[in-house]
Amino acid sequence: MNYLPAFLKLDQRKVLLVGGGRVATEKIEKLLDFTTDIEVIADHYSEEMLSHIIDHNLNYRTKKYEPGDVEGFDIVVVAVDSLQLQEQIWKETRQTRTLCNAVDSVAYCDFIFPAYIKEGDLTIAVSTGGKSPAIAKHLKAFLQRKLPENLTAFLEEMGKIREELPKGQERMRVLSDKAKAFFAQALEKEKK
Repeated sequence: MNYLPAFLKLDQRKVLLVGGGRVATEKIEKLLDFTTDIEVIADHYSEEMLSHIIDHNLNYRTKKYEPGDVEGFDIVVVAVDSLQLQEQIWKETRQTRTLCNAVDSVAYCDFIFPAYIKEGDLTIAVSTGGKSPAIAKHLKAFLQRKLPENLTAFLEEMGKIREELPKGQERMRVLSDKAKAFFAQALEKEKK
């Protein structure tokens, strides 16, 4: 199964995370890069998970998942070991049109979490369609080492230019030329 690479805007989207252990902690760390409108349900929480919840003032409930808990959420992430619970939540989200991700169970996923690099407004995502998270992880590390210095600052500069110039062919040419020159210079530095 191939996944459409898409970047979702999470403003005004409510996220439910089911689980409080190590894997749930990994997922909340990724989610927190993009939103704090997250509620967590788990019958127990790791210290690290509780730390994230407290640091980001997230809503959470200490209880077992119950049918109906997905109601009112746009996205549900199921980070529990129980395949039965993953399937149950998946089936429930089919009734609500809620997007679902069940960790390590692509059969119960509308989307997957890619490996990604996030620096300021730049996000680079790497996915293997769930076939090899290990490859995605190591490719991410490889790409991260290859990113040019000052890329975040350059992106900010490009954003300002884009705001200042009127839409049209001239703006597209100026921005393309600047980006081309920036990366050409980065390649030259890498050769040295």
